[in-house]
Amino acid sequence: MNTPWGEIEVADAHVHFFSHRFFSLLATQKRAGLGDVEKALGWPMPPERPEDLAAIWAAELDRHAVSRAVLIASLPGDMASVAAAVTAHPDRFDGFFFVDPTAQGAVAAVHAGLAAGLRGICLFPAMHAYPIAGPRAIAAIQAASEHPGTIVFVHCGALSVGVRNKLGLPSPFELRYSNPMDLHSIAQRFAGTPFVIPHFGAGLFREALMVADLCPNVYLDTSSTNGWMRYQSPAVTLRDVYARALDVVGPRRLLFGTDSSFFPRGWHSAVYSAQVEALAQAGADADAARAVLGGNLRRVLGSPSGD
Repeated sequence: MNTPWGEIEVADAHVHFFSHRFFSLLATQKRAGLGDVEKALGWPMPPERPEDLAAIWAAELDRHAVSRAVLIASLPGDMASVAAAVTAHPDRFDGFFFVDPTAQGAVAAVHAGLAAGLRGICLFPAMHAYPIAGPRAIAAIQAASEHPGTIVFVHCGALSVGVRNKLGLPSPFELRYSNPMDLHSIAQRFAGTPFVIPHFGAGLFREALMVADLCPNVYLDTSSTNGWMRYQSPAVTLRDVYARALDVVGPRRLLFGTDSSFFPRGWHSAVYSAQVEALAQAGADADAARAVLGGNLRRVLGSPSGD
C-alpha cells in the first residue's frame, strides 16, 4: 500500500468476522429471529456459508490493498466459521477465537480450535467475570501454550460491544477484571507465549505500557478509533499515544489493527488513515512504519515476509 514512507505491506491484526452463525447466536440471546436482528441493526445479514463471507472479505482487502488480516470469531461457539474462512483463504487470513474459561469444556475448546488451524485465543475477563490470573484462565492459557506459536489476546480496560448495544442486549461486564497489570505474572509465567493487549489497553494505557515494558512477550494492538482517549486527563491525541508507545515499547511490539467488523462499512479505512497520520506525526521512520503496519504481525505469526 502507498504510505507516507512509500510502498509498505499493510496487514490488519484485528478484524471481527461477523458470520451468519454469529448473528444466529445473538438472535438466540435476544430471543428473536434473524430478520428482527437485521432490522434492528440496519445491516444485511451475511451469507450462510462462512466461505462466502470470507470471499467477500478477501475482495474487500484487495480493494484496499491490505495483504492479510486476523479474523476473530466474536462469540464462543463460532470458531468453526473462522476456521472455514482461514481454510478457504490461508494466504489472506489467520484466525483467533473467543474462549470463556468459566464455561464447561473450555480447555477442550482451546485444543479443538487450535487443532483446526486457528492461531490465537481471545480472552475477555470483564465480559465473563474471571481474573486473568485465576485457575480457569490459567488452564486455558496453558492449553494454548501447548500449541507452539499460539497468540493469547487479552482484552483489558473499558469494554463496550456496539452490536450488543444496538440490539439492546445486556452487557453486565465487570471492569474490576480489566487491569492489564493482572497480566504481568501470567506473561512472565508463559514467557514463550505472545500476549496481545488490544486498543493500547482501552483506557488503561499507562498500565498496558508498564506490563509491555516489563514483559518482552507482550504486544499492544492499535485497533479501533481509540475512543478511550477521552478518559485521559490531561487530554491526549492519537499522535501522543503512538509517541509514548514507540518510546516505551518500541516499534517491534505494536500491531496495527482497525477493529473492522460489519458490512456495508467493510474495512475501516478511516481508522487506517488516522493511525498512519498519527504514526507519522509521532516521528516513526520507514523501518518502524513497516514493522507496525504489517511486519510485526507477520513475524509473531511466523508468516513469510516478517521483518
